[in-house]
Amino acid sequence: MSAPAVDSIDELVAYDRDGLVPCVVQHWGTGEVLTLAYMNAEALRRTRETGELHLWSRSRGEQWHKGETSGNAQSVRALRVDCDGDALLALVEPAGPACHTGERTCFHRGRLAPAAPYETLPALERTIAQRARERPSGSYTVTLLEDPARIGEKVMEEAEEVTRAAREESDERVDEEAADVLYHLLVLLRSRGRALRDAELVLDGRRA
Repeated sequence: MSAPAVDSIDELVAYDRDGLVPCVVQHWGTGEVLTLAYMNAEALRRTRETGELHLWSRSRGEQWHKGETSGNAQSVRALRVDCDGDALLALVEPAGPACHTGERTCFHRGRLAPAAPYETLPALERTIAQRARERPSGSYTVTLLEDPARIGEKVMEEAEEVTRAAREESDERVDEEAADVLYHLLVLLRSRGRALRDAELVLDGRRA
């Protein structure tokens, strides 16, 4: 049985005795967890009114507009509430690093390798974007970006190879050729100023 509909997210949130609720902040595009912070009712209200993340700073004892001083604001795409109402999930598009240290996420310490599977393609896209900006000498990615026709040829070539591998070769070879397809496709998308998420949005729209 589905939960009954409510008119407002406020009806779902259960604050603790200090009037706070923990808020997990997650990257809308990649799924990466950026930070864990807290909201009170006023922070939630401001977040919903402005579309940018507002929080309550327990250390400073004051309202906190994320990015107010750093410029790294976080646009909120969705707010979700857990089953008990005592935790929030904010899905955001960050304008810059989430951590005060300058790291992309506050969770940059501890066991970082191997990377979780969902981190692989976003990390590869960031690397390709860096190559596109810096154009280092000897980079295969740069060579492709400077020859758009070749990128298309490589995507077709790799697609043919993964098809042949699926028909004739081992599972390991299928995985390797599929990886080649994904890499070259991401380079092709970057050459057109597009990203994997643009295709993902199309797929999401087709689910209806």
